[in-house]
Amino acid sequence: MPSETDLSSTCFSHPLPGAVGLSHLNAYEWEAADGVCGGTPHLHLVCTEAYVVTGGRGAVQTLSPGGYREVPLEAGSVAWFTPGTVHRMVQRGGLRITVLMQNSGLPEAGDAVFTFPPDVLADPERYAAAATLPARTGPLAEVAARQRRDLAVEGYLPLREALVAGDDAPYLEFQRAAARLVRDKVPAWRELWRAGALATAERTGAQLAALESGDPSYLTGSASYDTGPTRRGGYGMCGRRDEYELPGMTLPQREG
Repeated sequence: MPSETDLSSTCFSHPLPGAVGLSHLNAYEWEAADGVCGGTPHLHLVCTEAYVVTGGRGAVQTLSPGGYREVPLEAGSVAWFTPGTVHRMVQRGGLRITVLMQNSGLPEAGDAVFTFPPDVLADPERYAAAATLPARTGPLAEVAARQRRDLAVEGYLPLREALVAGDDAPYLEFQRAAARLVRDKVPAWRELWRAGALATAERTGAQLAALESGDPSYLTGSASYDTGPTRRGGYGMCGRRDEYELPGMTLPQREG
């Protein structure tokens, strides 16, 4: 599998539109300490994430400077969250979602940070141990994914309670802790962004310039592509995850 430094040169030869990432999720049905069934609360530092609901029902709980929200989800719903928004997927019956992720490659390189308690966030080694799964599938992966979800809920509930009470200090401190955790990864992320989303936007600019000059020769390189999931049923952040491991698409996550 390519290393993070290799990704910038290998992943984006034929990206999806806008160099987005793509995966499919069946939301977890595990009940958490507060009686809610669902996924692992987390935020992204530089990527907007979108849910396109394809079946079932549920909700997404979010924490942002605007406070706490719970958005109902059913087939046809679309919800999205900008960087810094804590989100938690809630399962209420067969919830199935297609996830569209900005900056394909960055979430898999550690852009997501879980809402673990402050003492775990303060220790990069403890955080990495709690965030990383021992395998993508199988009994050990399931146990670890559930433990990770429960630890994130443990840290999430006080953040939510404080925001509901009008106190945004714990939420803002969580954002700062998340930023500290990922700071050393930023140079590698910048290379992924340059090779993916930025290169895609720049290619559009070059195409517009060519059209303006009356030269459509770039169209001779047109082609069509298709694919399917290359890994099904992995343990993602919010549910069982069908992944894509082809150029320009969502690669297996290296969480932590």
